Amino acid sequence: MAEALIMMKDIRKVYYPDIVAINSATFSLFEGEIHAIAGENGAGKTTLMKILFGLEKADKGEVLFRGEKVFFHSPSDAMRKGIGMVHQHFMLLENMTVADNVVLGMEPKRKGLYDYKRACEITKDLGERFDMAIDPEIKISQLAVGLKQKVEIIKVLAREARIIILDEPTAVLTPQETKELFHQLKLLKKDNFTIIIITHKLREIKEICDRVTIMKSGNIEGTYDVDKISVEEISKKMVGYDFVVTEDKETLKPGEVILEVKNLSYERDGKKRLDDISFKIREKQILGVVGVEGNGQLELSGVLNGVIRNYEGDISLDGLSLKNKSILEIRDRGISYIPEDRMVDGANLIGNIYESAIVLKSRDKDYRKGKFLKKKKLSEFTDVLIDSYGVKCNNKYDQVKSLSGGNIQKIVSAREIVEARRILIANQPTRGIDIGAVMTLHEKLKELQSNNLGILLISSDLKEIYDLTESVIVLYEGKIVARIKNIKDVSEEQLGRYMLGIEVQEDMEASL
Repeated sequence: MAEALIMMKDIRKVYYPDIVAINSATFSLFEGEIHAIAGENGAGKTTLMKILFGLEKADKGEVLFRGEKVFFHSPSDAMRKGIGMVHQHFMLLENMTVADNVVLGMEPKRKGLYDYKRACEITKDLGERFDMAIDPEIKISQLAVGLKQKVEIIKVLAREARIIILDEPTAVLTPQETKELFHQLKLLKKDNFTIIIITHKLREIKEICDRVTIMKSGNIEGTYDVDKISVEEISKKMVGYDFVVTEDKETLKPGEVILEVKNLSYERDGKKRLDDISFKIREKQILGVVGVEGNGQLELSGVLNGVIRNYEGDISLDGLSLKNKSILEIRDRGISYIPEDRMVDGANLIGNIYESAIVLKSRDKDYRKGKFLKKKKLSEFTDVLIDSYGVKCNNKYDQVKSLSGGNIQKIVSAREIVEARRILIANQPTRGIDIGAVMTLHEKLKELQSNNLGILLISSDLKEIYDLTESVIVLYEGKIVARIKNIKDVSEEQLGRYMLGIEVQEDMEASL
């Protein structure tokens, strides 16, 4: 067997005070392969890759590069060895051009000054070489998500990386964009680049990867040739038990209209973010909203939960207008909200789990005695949430920021689902969480649906849309470009065409 390009031996990482992120992990990477790392949230996969990239320091263990022991004290050390990383949340400067971002920190000079022309040439040459052509002079703020990801990859290539780590690279891509990305990764592999993909999408592992390393509770469960292990086996090794996937969901007959949105428009920075949107949500209905990120989904959820109030049109809940109502008033009427960005809007990172879990219940008279909180009852409530949603932590007093992103998402989702009384707005509720947690969350959403609630599900995970919804609206540049009565009648490819604005559905009003 060929010598490993990279070997990480007996890696251990403990976060203060005693949270074991990685127990004892040994990971090997061979040159020219596409290697997936899979595992539940908190399994340690992102932490392991951060250690490889120099963003984190291991407490124990060693890293070998072509058989030589190396120490990466920072990403700069890793980049000098040809290792680059594309993060799930892009690190681009929105008000600068593509070329500016690509050469940032390594700007070409001519007569002592920044040579912008040369920066554009570098960007163009790399893009054309790997079929990622992009206008080097366009501003990042003008790009769709898929193009921003291309810029991140070109940035890494410009720094002469030969090993590229991609964290959840298809999380926000359409089927067409995913197909294009895989084509580009295969071109890189053909040129003997080495790719590591952190992903929860097991079908993608089977489609593009050569090997998969599975992590569980900070340990490596094993590394397997992808063509010799099934999706079911990967899933079982990740979560530790067999689970049954229900292909056909129960069809519930929608009841009375709960929420009605009429001619909703919203403008910011001189651009219409929402353009004359109308739809209804009924009892026992999960209405799906899809679109390439940045086409009005965030603004729609912001209007519905009261964060955005300067909109045109009207929104009514059970026949009563929500116009000019505050966030608190909207919540009191029965609308709960799982935010897209759990780090910014969902939880207090410097607080503890208990505080994030009870923030809504602390207003409930059943959990108060006069001005005082019923702390024992709130403590028990938090324990139940942690247990039923499988939040991995030492105890409820752990700081939120010590948890993985997926476990933070579990806390936020659990809190909002428990609080929902009429409508739940779920914006990317399963982004970044593992298979077991996704299944748990989906079951909770189905329970709400069965209990006469309405759900607005905004998701970039098209499998989730097909699994949970029947009716779907598609947003493009703030407009509804398709209204789909039964999502099963539309292929993922066709849905992607609507999302990209390539097609607009004819006779939309008659389709719902």
